[in-house]
Amino acid sequence: MIKDFILPDIGEGVVECELVEWLVKEGDTVVEDQPIADVMTDKALVQIPAPFAGVVTKLYYAKGDIAKVHAPLYAVQIEGAVDIASEESIATEPAATTAKVTEPVAATTANTSSSSSVSIEEFLLPDIGEGIVECELVEWLVSEGDWVEEDQPIADVMTDKALVQIPAIKAGKIAKLHYRKGQLAKVHAPLFAIEVEQAASAPAATTNTDTVANAAPAAQIVNAEPARQGKALASPAVRRMARSLDIDLSQVPGTGKHGRVYKEDITRFQQGASNVPAPSTTQVKEAPAQASQTQVPTSTVTQRADTVEPIRGVKAVMARMMVESVSSIPHFTYCEEFDLTDLVALRESMKVKYSSDEVKLTMMPFFMKSMSLALSQFPVMNSQVNADCTELTYKARHNIGMAVDSKVGLLVPNIKDVQDKSILEVAAEITRLTQAARSGRVAPADLKDGTISISNIGALGGTVATPIINKPEVAIVALGKLQTLPRFNAKGEVEARQIMQVSWSGDHRVIDGGTIARFCNLWKQYLEQPQEMLLAMR
Repeated sequence: MIKDFILPDIGEGVVECELVEWLVKEGDTVVEDQPIADVMTDKALVQIPAPFAGVVTKLYYAKGDIAKVHAPLYAVQIEGAVDIASEESIATEPAATTAKVTEPVAATTANTSSSSSVSIEEFLLPDIGEGIVECELVEWLVSEGDWVEEDQPIADVMTDKALVQIPAIKAGKIAKLHYRKGQLAKVHAPLFAIEVEQAASAPAATTNTDTVANAAPAAQIVNAEPARQGKALASPAVRRMARSLDIDLSQVPGTGKHGRVYKEDITRFQQGASNVPAPSTTQVKEAPAQASQTQVPTSTVTQRADTVEPIRGVKAVMARMMVESVSSIPHFTYCEEFDLTDLVALRESMKVKYSSDEVKLTMMPFFMKSMSLALSQFPVMNSQVNADCTELTYKARHNIGMAVDSKVGLLVPNIKDVQDKSILEVAAEITRLTQAARSGRVAPADLKDGTISISNIGALGGTVATPIINKPEVAIVALGKLQTLPRFNAKGEVEARQIMQVSWSGDHRVIDGGTIARFCNLWKQYLEQPQEMLLAMR
């Protein structure tokens, strides 16, 4: 049988995603859990696996298209499938939709009242992707009996990939919370129950044929022009886009289920608004427009249109994180000059012997290992502060991040446990993560739990920078480009030296200038005198 694979709800209000890459083609035979496609949401790059084996018969989107959540992504022919009714129900009724427990019957009854009825609906925990089947309930953000609005955060859940916030799909009253804090919630199982008001239908059965005849034209008139609504059905990302473009969402016709507005609906509405004048002003503005065209020859006027490009994926995440970091962390900058002449010579003598396809012996492994040695003496540089700045956690692991300019935007994967690794082991991890980041396929685990970061901006150019701290870390350093500059030696003679400027940004709530200066001096000593670094290693 041929079965459509429904693009799952990836959580956090994501209702659409960009098809980055198909990893299969039509006619391919796939096995269970085989990667099928890479899709980019406004949160991250996600790889979609096959839930069952079969032959791919249809790919519904081309590379670069915007795929809709709860819509078919591809079709697969399943060999020997006899009875998969339960899976079919999941595919046709996506996990993020709500399952109705009490169906109001007033809508199909002849003698219905005009008042609203209340039904209790179960919210099913959506499929967050990447084969996740359960997650821990970290925190309820509401209580039973609370009234909630559409898109209001309901709960924080933790998967083995990340912390995800679950929003309410519709407004109503919380009737039941099915899990306690710390329990494991199952994907596709009820997470909470909500009471929602449902307006009863107008009387369906009537003997007055004139009323029925007049009702249809009236409905057509109402539907011809969308009515203004107090709150349109849209995700938070769509609402942010509408606000940035100064567009009233209630005026945008939604193409999604129940009129849900997608980003492309806003783009289409914006283009239509600029091309089609309003009916009430067409006649008024037509004459001046024609007059202006007669005064200015069209051959001398070049019409150029601005290009509007939505900020999606990693770029959107970076924008949000940087704003949050700058607005909540008091940054201060400290700069220093490193003489890396001896380190450059040491690395040059070792790179031919120790470099391979799996290991690139660059300068970065030396920077990271020496930083880890210095962190052991200054643990506050490897700490994290809580949101209200009442607790400071000294991290035992030295998970040093490195900013990588990938094809999907800025990523900061981190090398775990640098304190326990040799320079060559650090180099191997750097090579692996750099290749993964540049292809946009970094595993979520490699992006989490960083404790301090290095930005090698000098690889592209520049000497001094003011990097923004990767929250919740408390410090980040930017490496300038390596330059051959004249410097005086101990004898007062001028000679060529390999000089690099480094620029620190620190969280002034927990780090002062003296601390960062002393830490940087120790780090500098290890790098300028590599023998000191070797002696400090255990």
